[in-house]
Amino acid sequence: MRYFFIILTIIFMSCNPEKKESNFDLQGHRGCRGLYPENTIPAFLHAIDLGVNTLEMDLAVTDDRELLVSHEPYMSAEMCLDKQGREISDTAQYQYNIYQMNYEEIQQFDCGTKPHPRFPEQKKMVVNKPLLKDVIASVNEHLKESGKKHINYNIEIKSQEKSDDVYHPSPADFSDLVYSTIDDLIDWKYVTIQSFDFRVLQYFHDKYPKVTLALLIENELPYEQNLDSLGFKPEIYSCYFKLLTAQTVHDLQDQEIKVIPWTVNEEEDMLHMIEIGVDGLITDYPDRFNL
Repeated sequence: MRYFFIILTIIFMSCNPEKKESNFDLQGHRGCRGLYPENTIPAFLHAIDLGVNTLEMDLAVTDDRELLVSHEPYMSAEMCLDKQGREISDTAQYQYNIYQMNYEEIQQFDCGTKPHPRFPEQKKMVVNKPLLKDVIASVNEHLKESGKKHINYNIEIKSQEKSDDVYHPSPADFSDLVYSTIDDLIDWKYVTIQSFDFRVLQYFHDKYPKVTLALLIENELPYEQNLDSLGFKPEIYSCYFKLLTAQTVHDLQDQEIKVIPWTVNEEEDMLHMIEIGVDGLITDYPDRFNL
């Protein structure tokens, strides 16, 4: 009965002119982390070919003030090899602080050939952490070649208070750098800024009020408490998918807040998210979204 309901819902979405299936926001997490090395240009281009609406990615800052696409603010032992092609230990990885390295040095690290313990299907290739501006340039060229008009970006500013000015700039400095860089490269109607750091979102809300914001949540607090702590209603509430219920989704959407959970990798969980009415989902495996 549950799957029959889901099929009827999908048929309704495709037939109802007010809510077409194309409005569902399928986001490729770090490109398509389950299939290609994460946060790399090949991963983003492949995600586009798989039909995602949005490329999800993370930012760090280099010593020479470049925006680097990277989840960690250091060279992760889980997926990177050092300049000599050797493994990096779990303890040594924190010494390779991106905020204290220039981009020329970072390019010497291979973050694509080491087998990933959690994503065995990942294609292996020699690849480096790219600059945001180079990702956008490559994506624009790929869109032109494929005849697609545009792609959306969901860009996470990775920061936390305890590592301010150690692994990344302060929220204001980080945010201003992100805004000024993106402002020269993409129309803001195609961009969402997301963060777990409430300070970043509050800064954007006050200084750049036209920017679409997504509140990232992994705690188990009631959504009302998280919104109260933030101090305003973001356009998107993006929490770990297992924290969602149909009632929560309904309540947030009643406040005109979209719900886009992370990271939904199993087909059954994707179906369940659709069933409870989310506006989109973030996944490591866009190829598994066959609806």
